[in-house]
Amino acid sequence: MSAVIAVTGAGGAVGGRVARRLADEGVAARLLGRNPARLPELPGAVKAPPAAYGDGPAMREALAGADTLFLVSAHEAPDRVRDHVTAVDAAVAAGVSRIVYVSFLGAAPDATFTFARDHWHTEQHIRASGLAYTFLRDSLYLAGIAAMAGADGVIRGPAGDGRVGAVAHKDIADVASAVLLGDASEHAGAIYDITGPEAFTLADAARELSRVSGREITYAAETREEAFASRAGYGAERWEVTGWVSSYEAIATGEMAAVSDTVPRLTGHKAQSFAEYLESHPRSYAHLTP
Repeated sequence: MSAVIAVTGAGGAVGGRVARRLADEGVAARLLGRNPARLPELPGAVKAPPAAYGDGPAMREALAGADTLFLVSAHEAPDRVRDHVTAVDAAVAAGVSRIVYVSFLGAAPDATFTFARDHWHTEQHIRASGLAYTFLRDSLYLAGIAAMAGADGVIRGPAGDGRVGAVAHKDIADVASAVLLGDASEHAGAIYDITGPEAFTLADAARELSRVSGREITYAAETREEAFASRAGYGAERWEVTGWVSSYEAIATGEMAAVSDTVPRLTGHKAQSFAEYLESHPRSYAHLTP
């Protein structure tokens, strides 16, 4: 019987691309999600019963018989680490032998970007589980950089002159696929930083957005206080706004500036640049065009 890879987030940009790649390669995949109806229909793939990360019994049932778990991190939430821990414990109970976890660049208990701290705690629990593991630490998404510009044509945040090696969803998925399809022993215990081909400032991003949108896009550096004030109208909770603001602050400190060769080394193709991303994803900046 061939090994079974359980794929979470199969309805999303990363998990969905991974699931399709596994199907193309004829690998037995089990797709996990809260709502199986939202998961793709793929040849050879089986949809598991509904399971949320925080529901231990449901996760154990969904993972029964799987050898590897591709764990895409849950959406940001106050209890995200607890949900991740429950999912990992369920994997252990179900007999999974390996976890490939989508983490974040610079994951650390004292990371400036508060959401990166969640990833460190999750990594620590996976290490302690005794399972084989690989951590995929991706940078900010290129899609997220485009979304930073408001409809008024301004990118606002306390990023200073810092740089970010943002990466495309597809490149993260391609690295994940290479790890899942490759020799498990070769990737055991590995931590891969996944970035774009270059690190750029938000002022650079504004110039690229100006070029493709046909209007002037600018970057306005804010203080921490100004950043919280400019986001007050969203009605988000304090923890969420802190995550947004601290992502810019992590750019300012240099924690997002890393550029790695992981994408070309593991996939055989170069990582997509911000300019290339914008050319192939015009909808990412549609809010800036008439």
